[in-house]
Amino acid sequence: MLPLVVFLLFTAVQARLRLDPLVDTKQGLIKGLRADDGDYSMFLGIPYAVVDEDNPFGEAQPHPKFEEVFEAYDDSAICPQVEEFNHTIVGTLDCLHLNIYVPNKASSRNRLPVLVWIHGGGFEIGFAGRYLYGPKFLVRNDVILVTLNYRLGPYGFMCLDTPEVPGNQGLKDQVLALRWIKANIEEFGGDINKITVFGESAGAASVEYHLLSNSERLFNQAILQSGSVYAGWTMRDSDSSVPSKLAKQLGYETDSVDEALAFLKKTDVKLVIAAATEISLKFRPCVEKEFDGVESFITSHPVNVNQVAKAKNMAILSGYNDHEYLMAFVNQPEEFFAKNDPFDNLLPQNFNVDALGGRERLVRRFYIGDNAVSKQAKWDLINFQSDIYINHPVQRSVERFVNSNAKKVYHYIFSYNGGRNFVKKRMNITVGGAAHADELGYLFDMTILDRDVCESDQLIVDRVTEMWTNFVKHGNPTPEVSELIPVAWPAVTKDSLNYVDINTMVRLGARPFAHRLAFWDLFFDANMHAVKGYEN
Repeated sequence: MLPLVVFLLFTAVQARLRLDPLVDTKQGLIKGLRADDGDYSMFLGIPYAVVDEDNPFGEAQPHPKFEEVFEAYDDSAICPQVEEFNHTIVGTLDCLHLNIYVPNKASSRNRLPVLVWIHGGGFEIGFAGRYLYGPKFLVRNDVILVTLNYRLGPYGFMCLDTPEVPGNQGLKDQVLALRWIKANIEEFGGDINKITVFGESAGAASVEYHLLSNSERLFNQAILQSGSVYAGWTMRDSDSSVPSKLAKQLGYETDSVDEALAFLKKTDVKLVIAAATEISLKFRPCVEKEFDGVESFITSHPVNVNQVAKAKNMAILSGYNDHEYLMAFVNQPEEFFAKNDPFDNLLPQNFNVDALGGRERLVRRFYIGDNAVSKQAKWDLINFQSDIYINHPVQRSVERFVNSNAKKVYHYIFSYNGGRNFVKKRMNITVGGAAHADELGYLFDMTILDRDVCESDQLIVDRVTEMWTNFVKHGNPTPEVSELIPVAWPAVTKDSLNYVDINTMVRLGARPFAHRLAFWDLFFDANMHAVKGYEN
């Protein structure tokens, strides 16, 4: 039997040079590359699924087997979007690819745990390539890393309540990717019984949607970073008017959903993305209507699910950063606050405001009293948006996992402020704390960040990647105390919301931001009837 990961060998005068790795998978032969920044191999841009050209807004199908050796050398594929760095419209629908990074010690006799990354980006932007998600910090800890693309925006999350476009196509793309990994990762030296899926923001919400979904359980553990399905921004109602709105913006007017959709199917994807952007359409997961012969993914609103069956006996790690929405307010001029009221903007995402009967004023008073929204109140506004978007939804998810008899649930806050804080670095924010997505620079080798890592940043890189990969390998981020990780991380219990504050000093605590999140506990309990999606 051939070795699991076959290396073509060339021998010359007592020297042996390993060339491109070749793997025989169920999909066919895949040739990768030897990495030049670590002892691992890369298999880039493997297509796991194909979008239907006749229905690009519908479900994809598994990619057929390769007839020839597939050269997995290119991770540049990106799904249609307005990318976040140059704000240009990019991408094609030939984007359902994944990347696999394999430590060279992986083999049939030394199977390694697998860590699968689902990127964030509000379900509208993002990609899986090494520009943002370089693997070397993680794979040095003896885990296989997989990153994947999925459709975004109108192609991934148009929800029309029809068999052709039922909704959640992007999440179903992820299912196809996870099925591919489950079927093929053994050939790369992976352990199919130790697959951990992790994601940040919309990626974290995606992981939780998989736990709530109708699909089979395709992974063994989960890591959720700064995201929860309880957050109002993670779901939208289906809307049959969307195709007509997009078509009209592109110069084709019709009230017929079928006619508009037929027009959009033949329209250049970049024009469709441009039209959606111009009229500010937002695309998110939705509760699907069920149809015979159509595989549904989410058929119940998350707020109505009391028990997460797939979480039973599963180890889960979940948390957020200490100033999630720092970037939304900290550098804004005074005139910004006169035009942007976060209470008016964000409360309707979570509540049917008319049903609150004026009680939404209590939220405003809790954070800023009788003061106006202004630059002077920016820290209170940062706290409000962080709490309603991330902190309280994550706490609710953590408590639901515990009540669903998860094996262990570990909770964290990331508070380190350094040179690799991804969002703060990009936005030139110099005040303390960690903003949304700032932890990513300590998990991934990002091309956008300086390649030279200072001593304190290296400490956090080493600490976070050790904790995360310990969890992948052992279901416990701190199986033993060391100089690098000087505390044992206690799991959450039904009686104590334990957490670890990750910084240069590691601090233990219980129930973070207790007074603020207790307010939200009380507000939700008193106003559950007004929560969007709730069914009594």
